[in-house]
Amino acid sequence: MAISTDLIKQLRESTGAGISDCKNALVESNGDLNKALDYLREKGLAMAAKRSERKAADGTVEIYSHGNGRVGVMVEVNCETDFVARSEAFRTFAHEIALQIAATSPLYVKEEDIPADVLEHEKEIATAKAREEGKPEAVVPRIVDGYLAKFKDETVLLRQAYIRDEEITIEKLLNQNVAALGENIIIRRFIRWSLGESTEEV
Repeated sequence: MAISTDLIKQLRESTGAGISDCKNALVESNGDLNKALDYLREKGLAMAAKRSERKAADGTVEIYSHGNGRVGVMVEVNCETDFVARSEAFRTFAHEIALQIAATSPLYVKEEDIPADVLEHEKEIATAKAREEGKPEAVVPRIVDGYLAKFKDETVLLRQAYIRDEEITIEKLLNQNVAALGENIIIRRFIRWSLGESTEEV
């Protein structure tokens, strides 16, 4: 079927995907805009891993204040082009990440950011606690692994459950946006201030 230029433009504006990708998605979905959006997301999720290697030097610094100025967040989110950086979908994603940081106080963006000495310290705490509780020595390593996994889920932004939908993690939300927008997206760094507390920066 013939796909109108207006429909392609509408899909491109809402997703940031390329013109040819938008046209193909509309052809595959017989001109149904919602189905075309789903098609682009599904196709994009499969490409998310490949896109992760592409340079992302554009983007935005999102600033958010919460609780009448008691909590402040600044987060840098990068993408590949100015076109996507200016899109409503990208801006919304950056805002959601700032909200997440304000609500959950993560310490790190990704697991690899956790210093080795911090992990070792947490491991020592978990080991000592398991032994104090009289757990059999054979199961202590499993208990420690579980403790460390929980520690990472709480302190690593990408591993946290999304505050608006606890069925998905922030990493999955990120990948969904990579799929929808058709570009590599990186949560580069953040800083969170809480009135009267020390600064937490990644």
